[in-house]
Amino acid sequence: MQISEILSNPSLRESLFPVVTKRIFLAHAGVCALPRCVAEGISSFAESASTNQQEAGAIWDAIDLCRASAAKLLGAEAEEIALLGPTSLGLNLVSNGLDWKVGDEVVFFQDDYPANVYPWIHLERLGVKLVRLKPEHPGWITWETVEAALTPKTRLVSVASAHFLSGFRVPIARIGPELKQRGILFCLDGIQTLGAFPTLAKHVDFISADSHKWMLGPVGAGIFFVKKERFGTLRPTLLGSWNVTSPGFAAQENITFYPGARRYEPGSLNLPGIIGMLAGIDFLLDVGVGNISQRILTLRAHLRDRMLPLGFTIYPGKEPAPEFQSGIITFDHPKADLEKIWNHLAAENVSISLRQRRDGKNFLRFSPHFYNTEAEIEQTVSLIRKTMD
Repeated sequence: MQISEILSNPSLRESLFPVVTKRIFLAHAGVCALPRCVAEGISSFAESASTNQQEAGAIWDAIDLCRASAAKLLGAEAEEIALLGPTSLGLNLVSNGLDWKVGDEVVFFQDDYPANVYPWIHLERLGVKLVRLKPEHPGWITWETVEAALTPKTRLVSVASAHFLSGFRVPIARIGPELKQRGILFCLDGIQTLGAFPTLAKHVDFISADSHKWMLGPVGAGIFFVKKERFGTLRPTLLGSWNVTSPGFAAQENITFYPGARRYEPGSLNLPGIIGMLAGIDFLLDVGVGNISQRILTLRAHLRDRMLPLGFTIYPGKEPAPEFQSGIITFDHPKADLEKIWNHLAAENVSISLRQRRDGKNFLRFSPHFYNTEAEIEQTVSLIRKTMD
């Protein structure tokens, strides 16, 4: 399906994305509204499950299809995909599953989203040294930023694919090969780019991402990627009947894991969530992630050009080069009451995010997806202008 086809046909856009009939939704970096195909997939599963076992029918074929579609989205292999959410679950599996030694170093950014901070801080109890990245601007993590933090004892680097506040998109293809050459593991919190921008697994050892943002999926269904060469390195730390072979559901004396990334899935899968996530991923693949990222950057630029004349500034005071831009653009204003603006937009059925820095300062964060329109942005900016008059 072509983006131009969706945007030029209001009836089609409303059918595919029912949210546009109720509100202007510019908050995909938070929790998305579900497209119709996702809602119908979940509803269809629920209807079928009301007259049979939830695990009956073609559900296992759908599970296999979801692994395959997720692998295609990442440029990975299906056997490298575990169907686990939320994002923090996968990151904790990495933190808890590596054989850490006293003196090992883990590199991360203290002002990342907490899901990609606490699992690494928790390692200090094991004698792991915490090394915090020091970028020039919040979230602006380049290879040079990472390189400055490395030592011969660095075991793993974990960053977000795009920072949740500044929106800076990390150069994965630059950082990954450099870390690989040095024998350092690379872990990625991919939730802020997966589905919106190419996020290729070939440069990374581990990726975790829930589907409820740019993948347009339900909360609690996600993707956990483990490069197959790392199956022996990353020990499964959650064990159950689904990932440990248990013939006839009889517990065995010895633990033998099922092959592939299934070894990281301990028990019953989130079946309705996975069905919804599959529908969302397949829709994105049909539209094309490359096409989606171009459209998102077009909308981002349109929003920027409308907000700056009103006296807004882009957080953190400087705009990254296009290759580092994501679907997130965050604004500050020297005089305006940003919480008042956010409340006014909410009352007018416009969804954006009010976000805070560590010191409690408020910012307005916008995150449009490909189906949003310039007209929606114009209407939103008009409402902001009225609030400031």
